Amino acid sequence: MTATPTGSTTDLIELEEFFADPAFAAPSLSPDGTRLAYSAPAGGRLNIWVRGVEQTHDEAVQVTADTRRGIYIHHWTDDPRWLLYLQDNDGNEDWHLFRVDLDDPGSAAVDLTPMDPGSRVLGVEPVTSIPGTVLVWMNRRTLFTDVFRIDVATGETTVHLAQDDPRASVLLDRDDRPAFQTVLTPQGTVEVSAFDTGAAGTGTVDAGTPRLLRTVGGAEHPMGIHPQLVTSDGQGLLVGSFGDGDHLRLVRIDRTTGDETVVAEVEGLDVDISGTAVPGVLPPMVYTARRTGEVLAVRFVSDRPHVEVVNPEFAEVYAALQKLSDGVLGPLSSDDAGRRWVATFVHDREPGVTWLYDHATGQARLLHRPERSFGPDDLAPMTPVSFPARDGLELHSQLTLPVGVEPRGLPLVLAVHGGPWMHDSWGYSPEAQFLANRGYAVLQVNFRGSTGYGRHHVTAAIGEFARAMHDDLIDAVDWAMAQGYADPDRVGIYGGSYGGYAALVGVTVTPDRFAAAVDYVGVSDLANFMRTLPEFLRPQFVNNWYRYVGDPEIAEQEADMAARSPITMVDRIRTPLLVAQGANDVRVVQAESDNIVASLRKRGVPVEYLLAPDEGHGFANPQNRRRLYLAIESHFATHLGGRAGTSAGTPPGSAGGHR
Repeated sequence: MTATPTGSTTDLIELEEFFADPAFAAPSLSPDGTRLAYSAPAGGRLNIWVRGVEQTHDEAVQVTADTRRGIYIHHWTDDPRWLLYLQDNDGNEDWHLFRVDLDDPGSAAVDLTPMDPGSRVLGVEPVTSIPGTVLVWMNRRTLFTDVFRIDVATGETTVHLAQDDPRASVLLDRDDRPAFQTVLTPQGTVEVSAFDTGAAGTGTVDAGTPRLLRTVGGAEHPMGIHPQLVTSDGQGLLVGSFGDGDHLRLVRIDRTTGDETVVAEVEGLDVDISGTAVPGVLPPMVYTARRTGEVLAVRFVSDRPHVEVVNPEFAEVYAALQKLSDGVLGPLSSDDAGRRWVATFVHDREPGVTWLYDHATGQARLLHRPERSFGPDDLAPMTPVSFPARDGLELHSQLTLPVGVEPRGLPLVLAVHGGPWMHDSWGYSPEAQFLANRGYAVLQVNFRGSTGYGRHHVTAAIGEFARAMHDDLIDAVDWAMAQGYADPDRVGIYGGSYGGYAALVGVTVTPDRFAAAVDYVGVSDLANFMRTLPEFLRPQFVNNWYRYVGDPEIAEQEADMAARSPITMVDRIRTPLLVAQGANDVRVVQAESDNIVASLRKRGVPVEYLLAPDEGHGFANPQNRRRLYLAIESHFATHLGGRAGTSAGTPPGSAGGHR
């Protein structure tokens, strides 16, 4: 049945203005503070550009020539000639580290980490105790992550530290010597140990014998203990700890005594340290000084993200930065001296606003503000809301209502985040803004299992996939209807990864609750999903998939997983469904989508399927993103009655297609 379009007094904003590649992203200052590197479009993909700090983009030099998937993550080295960046192959997550010659930017990039398929770069330390080298964490031995020292100029690679326990992580001090070790035990706790010996050098480091300091954590750390940072003096380990309470703080574990002291918490607020981040792309959990590694500030989850400053000298810098925007400080870069700072701010209606601040002069200059055909007032405010689940658990959420429409009886899209051990927070969401512009109320729910809201909130999800975790989503819809925002007959569900699984659960466990659904790289078979994850990750499953869902190699648990898998309940689906999948996805393999689509088509149930042959766990290329969101726009307009742009009916193009 085709729904009646919802009216609005605001103009439709072109889809590309929400989902095109950014014109300026992931900026970082060179160590001497004279140059700026950043991602910007070139040849239809994001590439790295470099310019002087006083120059404009018209004067910048394009230093990479990627034509496949775009580049976001780069690193300066201690040699002004070399820049490094990470890239995989069409989304397969086999990350390699490439070198760019800034003296000859037209020359081909050099792969410093040639490896067999299935191995990848897992971490980079671009400045080390030996000038001209970088440390790189790789699993060249597929099941083990070793540390390698690479000479940037020659590419010569030597083993710095071999690690033979896949559950262990050795943490180095600023002289590249082993300082601490964390080991995930079979029981799910983490043993924190210190090394009393160990020498730095150009060859393999002798870590010596670890000395147990304390045992911490458990199921409340489903993605491991984060952060894990050795202090600048090498005598302490900074970690996220719940201690005896319900909220995650930053603490220091002493290398000699094992004593734990609090470094950062927010008095009077029940908030956690924010989640993990992508360097330069997403805000960090902990802001550190570039030259010394000293902690400057810590980011916490709140209705609006909260930055707690812990370094008195940085307090002056932070106070000056706060005057530049009414948003929240996001990604931050400085020179070695801590004089020049490049700050990008998080805002719900102004994404990517970036400033250059000189602390020596007190002067600031706007580096970038997105050029768009509309202003902040044309976008919808994101409003933090909360309400209780049926068992009383508080569900912190974000509500985005369309501009120019009375917020009564609207079509609602329930947008479910991935992970599930992540969280939605206040800030710019292109999906929420796009849907709100099309006339939908958008509700993003931090259901149980989401991080950021305390130990109890996370662990309440143990054993609750397709059970209480799904009940939370239904309770959120009921809340939106009780408030009068949502039309009960026009509710859709949309999500990626775990959110895709949640969408499939929504149309199988509660087939009458949703009028339309979008499954984007979502899990349909829990046991198959776990069996097909990369093998080297499996030792880390103790506190997440094994603890929260089950072990598919144990027959009783596999049967329980099947009972909570949408593929087992596929005969209940009668809701119009759109499925999107990347062919190179190594997290949620293509079979997860193929099987659900094939089963529906065998029964004659209509389902739209977008398969992108050049994507992985999410669509990165602009053409594929356009196809995806055109399909979502059309799907929801047809079945929920929102608005659609004039391009909603255009063919998807040649890059992949419908199946």
